[in-house]
Amino acid sequence: MANDPERFDTMLLAMAQQHEGGVKDLLKTIVGFLARKTDFFTGGKEGNWEQVVKDTFYEHAKKARDEANKIRKEKEEAEKRLKDIQQKKEQERRQQDFEAATVTEISDQEAIKLQEDIEKDKKQNAELGSGDDGEAQAADSPEDDDPKEKGKLKPNSGNGCDLENYRWTQTLEEVELRVPLRQILRPRDLNVVISKRHLKVGVKGQPLIIDGELDADVKIEESTWVLQDGRNLLVNLEKVNQLNWWRRLVTTDPEISTRKINPEPSKLSDLDGETRGLVEKMMYDQRQKEMGLPTSDEQKKQDVLKKFMEQHPEMDFSKCKFN
Repeated sequence: MANDPERFDTMLLAMAQQHEGGVKDLLKTIVGFLARKTDFFTGGKEGNWEQVVKDTFYEHAKKARDEANKIRKEKEEAEKRLKDIQQKKEQERRQQDFEAATVTEISDQEAIKLQEDIEKDKKQNAELGSGDDGEAQAADSPEDDDPKEKGKLKPNSGNGCDLENYRWTQTLEEVELRVPLRQILRPRDLNVVISKRHLKVGVKGQPLIIDGELDADVKIEESTWVLQDGRNLLVNLEKVNQLNWWRRLVTTDPEISTRKINPEPSKLSDLDGETRGLVEKMMYDQRQKEMGLPTSDEQKKQDVLKKFMEQHPEMDFSKCKFN
């Protein structure tokens, strides 16, 4: 007990709270006490008190720096582990989503013919229409009678959506966009502009592939894009709000049903126990809110209230309002 460095913390904290000037004023009070009530400054040899102050402050400054460095190192190691996990996931998705592409030089005539084939495919798709496939995807669950879910698409395997010109997936932290380009390009041939709430993606000299308002804000400084193999554009958008799932990439896209989002167990197992529990709780609470049901915290409050009412049947709760 005598060597416990925290035994006076409660008392000192109470003192600190009464000093509006902060640490500087608190030190004045303590030093004033030593000057008035002790012989700290006068009882020893000349310069003794200065050496004591210097030794004491340097000792605790070193402890504070060591603790700060320890916390910083642990944070960096945790961030590195998370980055390694994300890179592993990204590599797995890349292998699943795209076959390896080889760079092939084509002549101008071949490029013209390729463009004609693309236009022909688009025309055929337009004539066939998206009625049957779209209805099948939207009507994904016949038992889904909630009018709010009507017309919403089932998420793809990455909890996003596969659209005609691009595919996007998401985690709680980020959104990944993949745009397959129908020709071999260089980064300078692309037009990619990431704003806080807006995204532009296209090839210079051609109509934009994406030009719309994002479903939610993103961190511009942590969002990136890269051209893979000259023909696949990969855009990573870091979410500002990392507690919610996106319903769509941009507001002009069809919505997905966030109720049907269910990250693979293997992905959750990559997280440590505490983080995994937090993610699972957030997912549960979000689904409960969308269905108009109480969250886990609200359910706990209701259970406590119900138990209290059962223990006190003599009390009348009929006129009480509970929020």
